[in-house]
Amino acid sequence: MRHALFVGIAIGAIAGCRGQTSEDAPIVPLRNMYDQPKYQMQHTGEFFDDERAMRPQVEGTISREMEIDPRVAHGRLEDDTGYVLDIPTEAIAHFHGMEHMLARGQERFGIYCTPCHGFDGAGQGMAVKHGFVQPPTYHQDRIRHMPDGQVYATIENGVRNMPAYGPQIPTMDRWAIVAYVRALQLSQAKVPEKKP
Repeated sequence: MRHALFVGIAIGAIAGCRGQTSEDAPIVPLRNMYDQPKYQMQHTGEFFDDERAMRPQVEGTISREMEIDPRVAHGRLEDDTGYVLDIPTEAIAHFHGMEHMLARGQERFGIYCTPCHGFDGAGQGMAVKHGFVQPPTYHQDRIRHMPDGQVYATIENGVRNMPAYGPQIPTMDRWAIVAYVRALQLSQAKVPEKKP
């Protein structure tokens, strides 16, 4: 009797598994809450007169994460007459010192910059080896003498073939990359020979 009951349960369990998958959640108590009409970004919509689903930002809105100091946010002087010469102290303080900032900069540089610029900043990354346009080396005098704010702005906004990384790399990480680029330049600098 037990054996027949066990066999009956096993057959019932196997018959219940038909091998088909469902896209529905296992239990959906309120289906109308599960399938709601919504607008996707970059799609059109019928609610507003301009037929855009994505609304423009309200003028004057500042997000909590937004940096409002132009020296830190964009590498520009407060009066917007030029670039900051050195990395702002606020950026260094964010990492609790230059040592931590350089470590973070090396990590971010390895992710975002080495594909084109290479690990040493000479412009011989893997993308270049596969046919991408070669970027300039960080070790030329023109880039060595650039203000730190200009290097930062290049990362943020891009230049020529380099894309803008502002949307991808957070503000303080961009400054960390600038610090690491400066460290690379120091490590690769040619020491002048002493004459006897």
